[in-house]
Amino acid sequence: MTDLSEFRRVCHAVALSSGGRVVEFRIADGVTPNFHQAIIAYRDRLVAVVCTRHSGLMAVAETRAVGFADVSPMTFVEAPRLMAVLADVSGFRLLTPAELNGRFVAEDWPEVLAHDIKYWRPANLGEALFNHFD
Repeated sequence: MTDLSEFRRVCHAVALSSGGRVVEFRIADGVTPNFHQAIIAYRDRLVAVVCTRHSGLMAVAETRAVGFADVSPMTFVEAPRLMAVLADVSGFRLLTPAELNGRFVAEDWPEVLAHDIKYWRPANLGEALFNHFD
C-alpha cells in the first residue's frame, strides 16, 4: 500500500527540486481509479505525477481537465528535470513513457488481476498499471 504522507512529501520535494510547485493532490479513495495524482505547475505547463495505490509505481502524465471523471487512457509525458529527480526517490519506482506505451506482458506484472486483463484488455503497460478498472 502506498503511504500517502510519503507520496505527498516526495511530490513537494521533487516539484521544488525541479523548479515547480504542487498545486493540487487528487487522492483516490473510491473503487477507482487505482492511482493518486499530484498536479505540479511549472512556468509553462502542468503535469501530473501519478502513483499506483498499492505498489508505489510512478509516472508523469498529462493532467486531466475533469479530474477522476475522465476514464480514458492516460497520456504519459516526458518531463526531464522532474523525471531525473523522481528516478532517485527511494521507495517508489518511476516508469518512463516508453515503458508505459510498450507492450503489456501479463507474466511480468502478476499484481494485475487475470480477470481484469481478460475483461479490460489493456492495450499497453500504462493502461494495465494506471486505470479505472472496477
